[in-house]
Amino acid sequence: MERTNETAVNEFVFLGFSSLFGLQRLLFVVFLLLYLFTLGTNAVILSTILLERALHTSMYFFLAVLSCSETCYTFVIVPKMLVDLLSQKKVISFVGCAIQMSTFLFLGCSHSFLLAAMGYDRYVAICNPLRYTVLMSHEVCLWLVAMACACGFIVSIIITSLVFHLPFHSSNHLLHFFCDISPVLKLASYHNRLSQMVIFMLCALVLVIPLLLILISYVHIIFAILQFPSSLGRYKAFSTCASHLIVVIVHYGCASFIYLRPKTSYTSSQDTLISVSYTILTPLFNPMVYSLRNKEFKSALSRVLGRTFFSTQQ
Repeated sequence: MERTNETAVNEFVFLGFSSLFGLQRLLFVVFLLLYLFTLGTNAVILSTILLERALHTSMYFFLAVLSCSETCYTFVIVPKMLVDLLSQKKVISFVGCAIQMSTFLFLGCSHSFLLAAMGYDRYVAICNPLRYTVLMSHEVCLWLVAMACACGFIVSIIITSLVFHLPFHSSNHLLHFFCDISPVLKLASYHNRLSQMVIFMLCALVLVIPLLLILISYVHIIFAILQFPSSLGRYKAFSTCASHLIVVIVHYGCASFIYLRPKTSYTSSQDTLISVSYTILTPLFNPMVYSLRNKEFKSALSRVLGRTFFSTQQ
């Protein structure tokens, strides 16, 4: 079925925070501060990794890519959300909604595969330390990131095409604050069961395949660590994986709750709450977990700040 010119929806109205009308200015201030802090922390991480040669390793290369991904991820959603919190008319065009969804899905899916690549990096570092520089060369790291982006791009194009080829003739009131899959699908005048099944399967595969790869990596890591002779060595090995595990749990926990629940259990208030967590709080949380609690990174940051301060004094 195709959209007709007379009745086709050409814009969507966001109603994600409509029940909190009296708190929208307060939410604007809170979300703006969190967004600026997220941008600031990611800028510090990227600058430190670029300026400090000691951090030019595969682990910090992936961390730099993750920081870029988090920054772009928030940029797709948060600025528009902040504007809408101060606007009377919270609208987005039909094409703009499709662009926002495809970009958001591309970054989110790439993020999942990037976490799998980071899990493989930890596996090589602990299970094959003598071959680490060979197995995780710069070319290999670039190839892994390229594959993660390619998978994310393909999935995002397929899902967005399936969603926006459905007819939208009735309501344009979107019970969300950005163009996510489920809220947009609810507005379709006609639901193609095959399309919905393909969308669900792709979402499941994007979550399950990287998660299985991460679990396989950590099974080997745990067996390798248990064979270490000293408890101090085991502690150091586990501590290098702790940050990655925390981020994996948060990412897959939120994503699974949103995209793998039965359709009958969907509620707009739950979706909005969880979406706020993974569009604002998680990008804020990840850099702090990965870098700002990392002793090696903090010492590198101190050296960079020291050099910067010293150069300004001359």
